[in-house]
Formats: sequence, C-alpha cells, structure tokens
Amino acid sequence: MENNLKLIDLFNSSNNNSIKWKKYFSVYEKLFKKYKNKKITFVEIGVLDGGSLEIWKKYFGTESRIIGIDNNPECKKFENKDYEIHIGSQSDPIFWKNFFNKIGNIDIILDDGGHTNDQQIITLAESIKFINDDGLIVVEDVHSSYQKHYGNPYRYSFINFAKKTIDDVNSTFPDIKNFNYSLNNKIYSIEFFESIVAFKIDKNLCVENSLVQNKGYKSNIKDTTFGDNILNFRKKFSFFYRFRLIQKIERFIIKILYRNKSKKLKSFFN
Repeated sequence: MENNLKLIDLFNSSNNNSIKWKKYFSVYEKLFKKYKNKKITFVEIGVLDGGSLEIWKKYFGTESRIIGIDNNPECKKFENKDYEIHIGSQSDPIFWKNFFNKIGNIDIILDDGGHTNDQQIITLAESIKFINDDGLIVVEDVHSSYQKHYGNPYRYSFINFAKKTIDDVNSTFPDIKNFNYSLNNKIYSIEFFESIVAFKIDKNLCVENSLVQNKGYKSNIKDTTFGDNILNFRKKFSFFYRFRLIQKIERFIIKILYRNKSKKLKSFFN
C-alpha cells in the first residue's frame, strides 16, 4: 500500500510542490513511524503549495485526519477531501483558541511556519494543552534561532526556550526549583536534531521521581560520593545535622568544592 512507502518516495512523487531539507526525512521517519495507519490527527503549520499535506495523508494512511494551517488565505484552495486547511496567524493566541475549540485535541503538530521566535514559542505554548498523551510537538527549521535576519542570536530565541525547557523537565526531580512558567506537567522528554526539536507529551509520565530499592543483598559498602572528609564530619557532628543551618552550611561547602574542581572543564564550554 502507498502509505507503507518511505517519506522520501512520497515526497518525490507528490503532485504538488513541497520543499524540505534533505536530512529531515530520516528524523520524520524516526518520530512518526509508530503513528502510521492509526487514527490520529496531524497538524502542519505552513501549507505553501499543499504538497506536504498530500504527503502526510499518504504516509499516515486513510484513518488519519490531516490539517494544514497558513496565514495566507490563498492556501485555502488546496483543501480537499483528504485534508482541511485553516487560515490564521500562529503567533495569535486567539486564533489557537478558536482553532482548538473547533478541532478538539490532536496528536501531532509539525511547525514549519514562519520560524520566528514568537511564532514558534507561542505555537508550542498555546497548543500543548491540546496534545493527546503520547503525542508530539515538532518544531523544524530552528536554525532560525541563530540567524540575524530572524533577529537572532537573542536571549529569548526559540532554541534558548527549548534549552530552558530541558531544565524545566529536570525540575520535576525532588528538591529542584521549579520555573514560574513551567510545562513539565505535560512535556516528559525533548529530542534535539539538527534544526529540529521534538517535544514528547504525556502528562501521565510527568510525575515527581521517587527513590526505590529492591530487597537484594546489601554489602554495606561505604558511599564515598562526597569524600572521606565530609563523611567523617557528618559522623563526628551527627547531632548537629538536626539543624537546617548546619545542612545549609554543608551544601555551601560542597558547592564550593565542586565548583573549584569544575574550573578545569571550562574548555568544554567554549
């Protein structure tokens, strides 16, 4: 069947024009393969000549619902029985509100729109609560975050937002400070490729981590993570560890020790 073909083959045989970077096809296959022949809703931002919507319909199969979004009203003419096309600005929260009120939840959103920081970040922020569990938000052409004609490099670029979201995901770990703006109750994993960032959505997996231990043999080997000096200090002054101030002082000392050791790593960050 046609939807069992590789994406690159569907791309080359498409009736309508489509433009993609060559290395994207292997990333698409890696991310999207498990959704083939399933009843999913797939949304792509950026219609242009409608070629990619045709490709996605053939790739995902007859049970899929394919939706295109573009800010150019002329793109509406490519709408047919295989895919819908909605007109609006991806940087407009009102558009997204109206869109999801009409469409409902979706499984995958592929952002191949305008590539500006506000378009990419607002799209993710406004759509994430409408992505089904085990769904994806895939943002491509993120090389725009490094290009001057998109106003970058910039502190508030999309790629910096994505990097911040790594910290956000890790902040679900106990005792790590949360961000004021957090998506870690929905994003459980982020995957980076050249020019593509994929956010994996599943609120059921976004839970605080907890330590577990089995009932296997325990040899009572000493944990030397912090070195003998700290361990001896703890043992000698164990009585004082009931006071939070002593715990804070210890953490401060450990931080200084580790930072001094880490100075030799500077070259890895150049």
